[in-house]
Amino acid sequence: MNEPDLIAIDLERRFGGLARLYGVAGAARIRAAHVVVVGLGGVGSWAAEALARSGVARLTLIDLDHIAESNINRQLHALDTTLGQSKVQAMRERIAHINPVCRVDCIEEFVDAENWPDLVSFDLQADGCNTAFIDACDQVKAKTALAAWALKNKARLISVGAAGGKRLAHLVDIEDLSAVTHDPLLAQIRSRLRKDHQAARTGRMNVVCVFSREPITRPSIARDTEELSDNMAENESLSTSLPTPSDGSLNCHGYGSIVTVTSTFGMCAAGWVLNKISG
Repeated sequence: MNEPDLIAIDLERRFGGLARLYGVAGAARIRAAHVVVVGLGGVGSWAAEALARSGVARLTLIDLDHIAESNINRQLHALDTTLGQSKVQAMRERIAHINPVCRVDCIEEFVDAENWPDLVSFDLQADGCNTAFIDACDQVKAKTALAAWALKNKARLISVGAAGGKRLAHLVDIEDLSAVTHDPLLAQIRSRLRKDHQAARTGRMNVVCVFSREPITRPSIARDTEELSDNMAENESLSTSLPTPSDGSLNCHGYGSIVTVTSTFGMCAAGWVLNKISG
């Protein structure tokens, strides 16, 4: 048996379940898909792996960050063996063991209004039906630029809101940006799109988002740190190190996070993409 036959049989064994779920034609569209994932943290890493395990043909992974020990609580590629490695490269190595025929392009950059979409190579005119974008970054300017570009070019994009400060995975939902609640990050995107990019002020905005309806749990780290400091003063032998203070931002580091929620955000984004591409 020659090598192409071995690859064909391998792919069928690995990804044959998609045809039973999406139909033969739908599974074929997924197997021909190109998905761009912007941000490979607690959300994007799970989305990228879900897409790889669904047999997509090509993934473009964009992130300039490197894996740190603080990522281990929520990021799929964060292990003792990957600390210090670039997130895109760590994800590429994982995907090679999942879907070895998937083309993985790694771009070590942060997206901003100036470099998007020149960072990536794709042809919306020719391949638009098989191309999708997942915005899993947490920077307001970058998210605004991605959403404004997608609106202008009618690109298939899903924008992921803030998973920080959320505990309840079952409250995660997908909605048009106009209907999103309990998410200060997406609220800023909505305001900027309306103010600076002529987005609809009433009715649907045609920007699909993953978000949670759960009220945000504000960081209690300052109170906890104060209590721990008091305990350490009373017991000099207590060797517990003080936790890192919150930076007050909208990201997971600022609010605190848990993998059950960040992974759900990523899976919802990947599932939406697969459903749209499959037709």
